[in-house]
Amino acid sequence: MPSFVAYRRALPLLRIPFSVYLMPVFWFGLSALREPFSGWRAAGVFGVLHLLAYPASNGYNSYYDRDEGSIGGLRNPPKVSRELLHLVWLFDGLAVVGGWLLSPAFAGLVAGYLLVSKAYSFDGIRLKKYPLASTAVVVVFQGAYTFLMTQVGVGAGWPQLLEPSNLLLALVSSLFLCGSYPLTQVYQHQEDARRGDRTLSLRLGIRGTFVWAGLALAAGAGLLATVYLQRQEVRHLFLFLGATGPVVVLFGSWARAVWQNPAAANFDRTMRMNQVSSLCLSIAFACMLVW
Repeated sequence: MPSFVAYRRALPLLRIPFSVYLMPVFWFGLSALREPFSGWRAAGVFGVLHLLAYPASNGYNSYYDRDEGSIGGLRNPPKVSRELLHLVWLFDGLAVVGGWLLSPAFAGLVAGYLLVSKAYSFDGIRLKKYPLASTAVVVVFQGAYTFLMTQVGVGAGWPQLLEPSNLLLALVSSLFLCGSYPLTQVYQHQEDARRGDRTLSLRLGIRGTFVWAGLALAAGAGLLATVYLQRQEVRHLFLFLGATGPVVVLFGSWARAVWQNPAAANFDRTMRMNQVSSLCLSIAFACMLVW
């Protein structure tokens, strides 16, 4: 019978702290709403997504990847065990039940997210082997899908969800993911190639990944600025520009270092980029909520 120690050893592979890097989409979805919502419901949505659903997806991915090198949030991941899969099913169940307590619609969206994340990693399907399919899944489901799922969770109605500018902002979240997601793979080329996963970053190469990221992030920022001006939310635009200044500087510095030496595309720099961008964007969108 599995022991408590075995489960404790498997727990870090859920990478709960790493799930916090996905916070900007949550804050972005809330900041886009123009009608009041319950703070308690928002806290519940945050808990379901960041403490249950995302860790379950991380753990399932780790179970099938069986990484030997550094992965997002873990420099030296522990060995994968059967207990990890038990924890994944537990967190899956708690996420759906927690979502149901907020609303059946939200629970259904959470379940859909969890199923797609399984298809991304499961050996029998493994969308991760296909560069375009895997990128599309991450960009849509961690971007626009989660943006709208967050709004459903706090009780937003169909008129708010389907309002054209809201849908454009959902698209912005996917464009940001389209730029940032390949960057999270840039230090894993050898590991991915060993498993036969032809990720987008691997296909683009290290320099190509940075060019792709720069173009996608610029497109997202441009569309965001356009929508904010259209909605007469100039203050939001200035908050966004001010908060993302450090991200632009860090990205430019990292890209320059990579151009001079590809070894600069390493785990430490990738994690630093994730941390800074997540913190800056979360602060910007949270401030928009306050104002």
